[in-house]
Amino acid sequence: MDILKVLPMAFVMIAGPQIITSFLFATSPSWKKISAAYVLGAALSIPLVVSVSYLLANGAETHEESSGLTPTDYAVVALLLFAVVRTYRKREESEPPKWMGKLQSATPKTAFVLGFLLLGFFPSDLITSASVGGYLANHNDPYVEALPFILLALGFLAAPALMVVALGERAQTTLPKIRDWMNTNSWIVSEVVLVFFIVIVLSG
Repeated sequence: MDILKVLPMAFVMIAGPQIITSFLFATSPSWKKISAAYVLGAALSIPLVVSVSYLLANGAETHEESSGLTPTDYAVVALLLFAVVRTYRKREESEPPKWMGKLQSATPKTAFVLGFLLLGFFPSDLITSASVGGYLANHNDPYVEALPFILLALGFLAAPALMVVALGERAQTTLPKIRDWMNTNSWIVSEVVLVFFIVIVLSG
Protein backbone atom coordinates (compact mmCIF):
# COMPACT_ATOMS: atom_id res chain seq x y z
CA MET A 1 0.00 0.00 0.00
CA ASP A 2 1.35 3.41 -1.00
CA ILE A 3 -0.03 5.06 2.14
CA LEU A 4 2.29 2.95 4.29
CA LYS A 5 5.19 4.32 2.25
CA VAL A 6 4.28 7.97 2.86
CA LEU A 7 3.35 7.68 6.54
CA PRO A 8 6.97 8.14 7.77
CA MET A 9 6.95 11.54 6.04
CA ALA A 10 4.69 12.75 8.85
CA PHE A 11 7.78 12.86 11.08
CA VAL A 12 9.55 15.11 8.57
CA MET A 13 6.53 17.41 8.73
CA ILE A 14 6.92 18.10 12.43
CA ALA A 15 10.70 17.87 12.92
CA GLY A 16 12.27 21.19 13.86
CA PRO A 17 10.48 24.41 14.89
CA GLN A 18 7.10 22.76 14.37
CA ILE A 19 7.35 20.23 17.20
CA ILE A 20 9.44 22.56 19.38
CA THR A 21 6.58 25.06 19.14
CA SER A 22 4.15 22.34 20.26
CA PHE A 23 6.27 21.71 23.35
CA LEU A 24 6.46 25.42 24.15
CA PHE A 25 2.71 25.81 23.83
CA ALA A 26 2.10 22.73 25.98
CA THR A 27 4.06 24.30 28.85
CA SER A 28 2.38 27.72 28.61
CA PRO A 29 -0.24 28.89 31.15
CA SER A 30 -3.17 28.59 28.69
CA TRP A 31 -1.83 25.43 27.09
CA LYS A 32 -5.20 23.84 26.30
CA LYS A 33 -6.59 26.63 24.12
CA ILE A 34 -3.25 27.54 22.58
CA SER A 35 -2.28 23.96 21.72
CA ALA A 36 -5.72 23.30 20.25
CA ALA A 37 -5.53 26.46 18.13
CA TYR A 38 -2.06 25.51 16.89
CA VAL A 39 -3.16 22.03 15.81
CA LEU A 40 -6.33 23.46 14.23
CA GLY A 41 -4.28 25.85 12.10
CA ALA A 42 -2.12 22.95 10.94
CA ALA A 43 -5.25 20.86 10.29
CA LEU A 44 -6.30 23.44 7.70
CA SER A 45 -3.00 24.11 5.96
CA ILE A 46 -1.59 20.58 5.63
CA PRO A 47 -4.63 19.20 3.73
CA LEU A 48 -4.68 22.38 1.63
CA VAL A 49 -1.14 21.89 0.32
CA VAL A 50 -1.57 18.12 -0.11
CA SER A 51 -4.82 18.70 -2.04
CA VAL A 52 -3.34 21.30 -4.37
CA SER A 53 -0.30 19.16 -5.15
CA TYR A 54 -2.54 16.10 -5.64
CA LEU A 55 -4.77 17.96 -8.10
CA LEU A 56 -1.82 19.44 -9.99
CA ALA A 57 -0.17 16.05 -10.31
CA ASN A 58 -3.45 14.53 -11.50
CA GLY A 59 -3.71 17.20 -14.17
CA ALA A 60 -0.11 16.80 -15.29
CA GLU A 61 -0.19 13.03 -15.85
CA THR A 62 -2.29 10.79 -18.05
CA HIS A 63 -1.58 7.84 -15.71
CA GLU A 64 -0.92 5.47 -18.58
CA GLU A 65 0.91 2.28 -17.69
CA SER A 66 4.65 2.87 -17.94
CA SER A 67 7.75 1.08 -16.74
CA GLY A 68 9.73 4.30 -16.40
CA LEU A 69 9.64 7.35 -14.19
CA THR A 70 7.13 10.08 -14.96
CA PRO A 71 7.72 13.85 -14.88
CA THR A 72 5.91 13.94 -11.54
CA ASP A 73 8.32 11.34 -10.16
CA TYR A 74 11.26 13.48 -11.18
CA ALA A 75 9.63 16.55 -9.63
CA VAL A 76 9.03 14.70 -6.36
CA VAL A 77 12.62 13.42 -6.27
CA ALA A 78 13.94 16.93 -6.95
CA LEU A 79 11.88 18.32 -4.07
CA LEU A 80 13.04 15.57 -1.75
CA LEU A 81 16.71 16.06 -2.67
CA PHE A 82 16.32 19.75 -1.90
CA ALA A 83 14.81 18.82 1.46
CA VAL A 84 17.71 16.45 2.18
CA VAL A 85 20.29 19.15 1.49
CA ARG A 86 18.35 21.77 3.45
CA THR A 87 17.91 19.49 6.46
CA TYR A 88 21.62 18.66 6.49
CA ARG A 89 22.66 22.31 6.25
CA LYS A 90 20.30 23.23 9.10
CA ARG A 91 21.48 20.38 11.36
CA GLU A 92 23.82 22.52 13.46
CA GLU A 93 21.19 25.13 14.28
CA SER A 94 20.51 23.66 17.71
CA GLU A 95 19.24 26.94 19.08
CA PRO A 96 15.57 27.64 18.29
CA PRO A 97 14.80 30.74 16.18
CA LYS A 98 14.59 33.98 18.17
CA TRP A 99 10.88 34.40 17.43
CA MET A 100 10.17 31.25 19.44
CA GLY A 101 11.16 33.04 22.62
CA LYS A 102 7.89 34.99 22.46
CA LEU A 103 5.65 31.94 22.18
CA GLN A 104 5.12 31.50 25.92
CA SER A 105 2.93 34.63 25.82
CA ALA A 106 1.14 33.73 22.57
CA THR A 107 -2.64 33.96 22.27
CA PRO A 108 -4.86 31.28 20.68
CA LYS A 109 -5.19 33.50 17.61
CA THR A 110 -1.42 33.77 17.27
CA ALA A 111 -1.08 30.00 17.72
CA PHE A 112 -3.71 29.34 15.04
CA VAL A 113 -2.00 31.60 12.51
CA LEU A 114 1.39 30.12 13.35
CA GLY A 115 0.08 26.56 12.96
CA PHE A 116 -1.43 27.44 9.58
CA LEU A 117 1.70 29.14 8.22
CA LEU A 118 4.38 26.99 9.84
CA LEU A 119 2.89 23.61 8.88
CA GLY A 120 1.60 24.74 5.53
CA PHE A 121 4.22 27.05 4.10
CA PHE A 122 7.46 26.50 6.00
CA PRO A 123 9.85 25.29 3.22
CA SER A 124 10.38 21.77 4.56
CA ASP A 125 6.66 21.25 5.21
CA LEU A 126 5.64 22.68 1.86
CA ILE A 127 8.03 20.26 0.15
CA THR A 128 6.86 17.31 2.24
CA SER A 129 3.14 17.87 1.67
CA ALA A 130 3.68 18.51 -2.05
CA SER A 131 5.74 15.33 -2.34
CA VAL A 132 3.11 13.21 -0.62
CA GLY A 133 0.26 14.64 -2.70
CA GLY A 134 2.22 14.29 -5.94
CA TYR A 135 3.32 10.75 -5.14
CA LEU A 136 -0.18 9.50 -4.34
CA ALA A 137 -1.69 11.14 -7.42
CA ASN A 138 1.04 9.74 -9.66
CA HIS A 139 0.28 6.22 -8.42
CA ASN A 140 -3.46 6.55 -9.04
CA ASP A 141 -4.21 6.40 -5.34
CA PRO A 142 -7.42 8.08 -4.10
CA TYR A 143 -7.01 11.28 -2.12
CA VAL A 144 -8.43 9.58 0.97
CA GLU A 145 -5.11 7.72 1.30
CA ALA A 146 -3.49 11.03 2.26
CA LEU A 147 -5.66 11.22 5.37
CA PRO A 148 -3.57 8.84 7.54
CA PHE A 149 -0.47 10.91 6.76
CA ILE A 150 -2.29 14.12 7.69
CA LEU A 151 -3.75 12.64 10.87
CA LEU A 152 -0.39 11.23 11.97
CA ALA A 153 1.30 14.62 11.50
CA LEU A 154 -1.45 16.28 13.55
CA GLY A 155 -1.12 13.55 16.16
CA PHE A 156 2.58 14.32 16.52
CA LEU A 157 1.77 18.01 16.98
CA ALA A 158 -0.84 17.25 19.62
CA ALA A 159 1.41 14.79 21.48
CA PRO A 160 3.03 17.33 23.85
CA ALA A 161 -0.39 18.57 25.03
CA LEU A 162 -1.60 14.99 25.44
CA MET A 163 1.50 14.26 27.50
CA VAL A 164 0.57 17.10 29.84
CA VAL A 165 -2.80 15.44 30.36
CA ALA A 166 -1.19 12.05 30.97
CA LEU A 167 1.78 13.11 33.09
CA GLY A 168 0.32 15.99 35.06
CA GLU A 169 2.97 17.91 37.02
CA ARG A 170 5.73 15.59 35.82
CA ALA A 171 5.25 17.04 32.34
CA GLN A 172 7.01 20.24 33.43
CA THR A 173 10.28 18.33 33.77
CA THR A 174 9.75 15.61 31.16
CA LEU A 175 8.64 17.74 28.21
CA PRO A 176 11.72 20.03 28.16
CA LYS A 177 14.00 16.97 28.03
CA ILE A 178 12.10 15.48 25.10
CA ARG A 179 12.02 18.87 23.39
CA ASP A 180 15.78 19.28 23.69
CA TRP A 181 16.40 15.78 22.33
CA MET A 182 14.11 16.45 19.37
CA ASN A 183 15.80 19.77 18.71
CA THR A 184 19.21 18.09 18.61
CA ASN A 185 18.51 14.77 16.88
CA SER A 186 15.36 15.08 14.76
CA TRP A 187 17.38 16.01 11.66
CA ILE A 188 18.93 12.52 11.61
CA VAL A 189 15.55 10.80 11.54
CA SER A 190 14.32 13.27 8.92
CA GLU A 191 17.27 12.50 6.64
CA VAL A 192 16.68 8.76 6.95
CA VAL A 193 12.99 9.15 6.10
CA LEU A 194 13.68 11.46 3.14
CA VAL A 195 16.28 9.13 1.63
CA PHE A 196 13.93 6.18 2.21
CA PHE A 197 11.15 7.96 0.34
CA ILE A 198 13.49 8.92 -2.53
CA VAL A 199 14.37 5.24 -2.95
CA ILE A 200 10.67 4.36 -2.97
CA VAL A 201 9.89 6.93 -5.69
CA LEU A 202 12.82 5.84 -7.85
CA SER A 203 11.90 2.19 -7.49
CA GLY A 204 8.43 2.95 -8.82
